[in-house]
Amino acid sequence: MKIAVASDEKTYLTDFVVKDLNQRGHEPLLFGPLAGVDLPWTLASEQLADAVASGEADEGVLFCYTGTGASMAANKVPGIRAALCGDAQTARGARWWNDANVLVLSLRATSPEVAKEILDAWFSETVRPDEVATIAQLKAIEARHAPK
Repeated sequence: MKIAVASDEKTYLTDFVVKDLNQRGHEPLLFGPLAGVDLPWTLASEQLADAVASGEADEGVLFCYTGTGASMAANKVPGIRAALCGDAQTARGARWWNDANVLVLSLRATSPEVAKEILDAWFSETVRPDEVATIAQLKAIEARHAPK
């Protein structure tokens, strides 16, 4: 699977996650500072979200200091359901109930060990069949608020 990966800075955690994605057999597509391009978190988040929304990437993993700003920026792009996850159960729930397609991690608060647990949960789960209506409702909300 092609996984877009972006951050506002290259860190030990971003390197760890990119290596982990490779070991899982995924193809990381790097954006922003991870690709050697100096971009603020807003634009790195937008680039990742555009890649996922357009189908260039199947999913995304996004980082910023707290994770909140990157989540907000990515979620501005139609078709993106970015979820800030600080633990495995939150990542699992983001997939089960929200069909999240972008995982967001805090550079400040996520250790490599916790990141691995989160990635294990993220890649082992998909949306539950009984939540398909909920996902349709999220898409309808997005459509109602799309620029006309």
